Amino acid sequence: MTSVIQTLGTPRGTPRRREILRLVWEGERSAGEIHRALGDVTFGAVSQHLRLLEDASLLRSRRQGRQRFYAARKDALGPLAQWLESMWDDALYSLKLRAELDESRRGPRPGRRRRPARRRRR
Repeated sequence: MTSVIQTLGTPRGTPRRREILRLVWEGERSAGEIHRALGDVTFGAVSQHLRLLEDASLLRSRRQGRQRFYAARKDALGPLAQWLESMWDDALYSLKLRAELDESRRGPRPGRRRRPARRRRR
């Protein structure tokens, strides 16, 4: 149980890992599908998250040719499975996820810098 909480509870990457679990909750998805669903994350970052979730026994994977397919191991979550399902059913989850993803981004926030007003010469 501790490794589950550590994997889902670390500040960096937490929203992405929860989103990956949500994506594979009802069925198998390829790593490429997961990457495309997350949008603004590199494939390498998705791969690292998948590896962490698999190491924590939260995902199972299978190889088919050059692709890997992932699915949730609901049995590994025990009592947390019911909580996750109810959280994902909540319409506010999407809003919460977006806010957390924005907060976890690195680098300066996009935005316009204002320049001081210049005086015109006559």
